[in-house]
Amino acid sequence: MNMGGFSWWTISCVMTGSIVGVSLGLLCCIYVSTLHENDLWFSNIKEVEREISFRTECGLYYSYYKQMLKAPSIQQGLYELIHDNTTESKRTINILQRMNIYQEVFLSILYRILHIQTYLEPIYFYIYTVFALQTVYVIALFITSWVLSDSWLAGALSGVWYILNRVDTTRVEFTISLRENWSIPFFALQVAAITCYLRPQLKPIHQRVVLWLVFVSTFCFCLTWQFNQFVLLVQALIIFTLDCLDFFTAEQVVSLYLMQVLSLLLVWLLQFCNSMILGSLVLSFIVSALFIKHFQTGLKTGGFVIRVGKLALHTLLVLTLTFTINYSAKKILQLKSDEHIFKFIKAKFGLGATRDFDASLYLCEEAFGLLPLDTFERLAGTVLLYPYLCTLSVLFILLLLVALSNLREREDRTFRMRPDVAYNLLHTVFFGLLAFSTMRMKYLWTGHMCAFAAFGVCGKEVWSLYLRVLHCNTRTMMRLIRYSVPIVILAFLYYKFWPRMMEEISELREFYDPDTMELMEWIRLKTPKRAVFAGSMQLLAGIKLCTGRVLTNHPHYEDQALRERTRQVYQIYARQSAEAVHNELGSVGADYIVLEDSICYERRHSRGCRLRDLLDLANGHIMDGPGENEPDLISASHPRFCEAIKTDMPPYSTLFTRVFKNKTFHVYKLKKLKKKKQS
Repeated sequence: MNMGGFSWWTISCVMTGSIVGVSLGLLCCIYVSTLHENDLWFSNIKEVEREISFRTECGLYYSYYKQMLKAPSIQQGLYELIHDNTTESKRTINILQRMNIYQEVFLSILYRILHIQTYLEPIYFYIYTVFALQTVYVIALFITSWVLSDSWLAGALSGVWYILNRVDTTRVEFTISLRENWSIPFFALQVAAITCYLRPQLKPIHQRVVLWLVFVSTFCFCLTWQFNQFVLLVQALIIFTLDCLDFFTAEQVVSLYLMQVLSLLLVWLLQFCNSMILGSLVLSFIVSALFIKHFQTGLKTGGFVIRVGKLALHTLLVLTLTFTINYSAKKILQLKSDEHIFKFIKAKFGLGATRDFDASLYLCEEAFGLLPLDTFERLAGTVLLYPYLCTLSVLFILLLLVALSNLREREDRTFRMRPDVAYNLLHTVFFGLLAFSTMRMKYLWTGHMCAFAAFGVCGKEVWSLYLRVLHCNTRTMMRLIRYSVPIVILAFLYYKFWPRMMEEISELREFYDPDTMELMEWIRLKTPKRAVFAGSMQLLAGIKLCTGRVLTNHPHYEDQALRERTRQVYQIYARQSAEAVHNELGSVGADYIVLEDSICYERRHSRGCRLRDLLDLANGHIMDGPGENEPDLISASHPRFCEAIKTDMPPYSTLFTRVFKNKTFHVYKLKKLKKKKQS
């Protein structure tokens, strides 16, 4: 009877937890969807306004979904993507190779197959799918904290914290198409699968099933985001660290590495052998780690000093071989696609000042700066920060003690730590450091932070240490605390934030951008369908989506030739002569240029970070306005093009004709010059 009662109790707990997890996931999905609708009045604005709301690179990615739906057939749509000649003028490129847009292709095919055109507009099918992934994200966090703590209350707490800290955990409601909104839910699912895989005493058949889930989620994550290799590199370093400290078995290490490698290679094949993947640091690192691990059979033998020395040598050998393989691969493949990222990292950590335009463009964006301190004020306001820091500090000290014990090979170990707990601890540490260094990466950290803090509140590990110190570590006391504390926190959060959430979702706004809408309508009605437009990357993405016109450049920056072309086009905001700009634009096939006052007279950034300043520095010219300039900079011999062209004086009037103007935008058509006959 007792066993039967226990079985029924277990089943009822699992069912209750599952219902709560799915409910919280759906609540998050409905919440962000409602905020998006209320902020833009999305259901009542025109189609062109809906498309304009896909800002920056979001518009570029959505345009391929729209393009696939407009194609006469799926085969024709795929052919046009593989042989695209509208994204970059005078070039035919393979979009499936260059960009991670398989999600748009898959959704467009699904939309055609399901025959739901009469019930649901294409744009709603798209945004609802992205919002639905938030359900997957919350469920993944729920599972992670539940598995770690053996309590579904931890899952409930992590889900609630994720929703309440929406400002810092996601930005999906206003950047729907960003690759991270597609990929991070799969990454959270992968972490949940790894946590299950590392559970002690897991049966072999269950290990194989969970390992398959690790592979599928890793593959989906890699396929949907171009930064996958850098995220997986951090994860590979976590696995390497825990392997060195003897938390993982050799089988676990090799299995997790292979899942990463297989996922990357499969994406490499699907992206038509994209060389950027083969030249990634993570592949070089994993190959090096496995190769040296295979030959260093006696790595985990000997006394403490000998083992530490062996580990130091092992690490040095792996890193040396990693950089050797990576350097060789990039030389052989002639790969330069990601060099701007390494220039940015080098400049960011003070390893040398740079005037490189691409690196400076990243350095000057707030999203790539350090994590603002007000982030912690918001996290503390939802009572997330305090249990997180308590759990982190206690478990990190415990990790160090267990690591020392492992290195000394003591049989009577006073301290122990489960491998799944150790993995999640280092995961939050490593990705926390990444978030501190680069604000945009915080979304990889804050979601997991909710799950980790919830585990600390509901798990046995932290409470058992506290109760031992207080000499009251009894089973009854442990159970009382593990269930009462999360319930009290949930009650407090409900009392404090539920009215605020109801007030937030009742606020109604409306999308209003008449100048951009007027520009798009003019381009669509007054310019040839094959006209080529030059301008800022962000605006051109919107022009492609709303009008289908050909672009000179776009926001997907992971290509060296495109970066060079972008610098070429951006001379419209530099101090260059009319003839020089006309020649540059003519060489990329531009018919029209769109000038934006918000860039020409920019005030958003401080001096030295305005786009015109970056161009001046790259060109060796003195910057505008009061302030110091480096001694080797010289005064430009020409006025700023975006200002001087508005005078309509020769030579500007000879080379350009203004064809459209409103409060924000000025459109000029390039005049075709006849070649002078040579005498």
